[in-house]
Amino acid sequence: MTFSLQPSAFSLLMITAYIDGGARGNPGPAGYGVWIENAAGEKIAELHGGLGLATNNVAEYHGLLAALKWAVDHGERDVLVRADSELLVKQMRGEYKVRHPGLQPLYVRARLLVMEIGNVRFEHVRRELNKNADRLSNLGMDEAEAHVKGA
Repeated sequence: MTFSLQPSAFSLLMITAYIDGGARGNPGPAGYGVWIENAAGEKIAELHGGLGLATNNVAEYHGLLAALKWAVDHGERDVLVRADSELLVKQMRGEYKVRHPGLQPLYVRARLLVMEIGNVRFEHVRRELNKNADRLSNLGMDEAEAHVKGA
């Protein structure tokens, strides 16, 4: 049986989570951002957080975990995750293996949340289509930088 994930096949109840993570230096002060929209394209949540010192890839996974946790907490069953990290998207789709030991526990947590939600799809988007999540991840990096400087 073949299943096509054409946009017309998406549920009217689907939410879209745009996620991003980054670090100033790699590793460096890191943060994540998440912009969540309902099926009509209206913002329903924005999340961000500082992570202290971490790598870009760790920060990307924290953005994913924040989005998936939000979806679980709000009873969402149909989620489209859009990220500008091709690595994260391909790992979550099973196209790439997660080889880095620092990412493996984050990947496992994300897979568990995906199973709890039920229907989660992953889509790679160009950076310019991820501006809201990027802006929020920069707020997270600002928080991390302030914490690192203040420590």
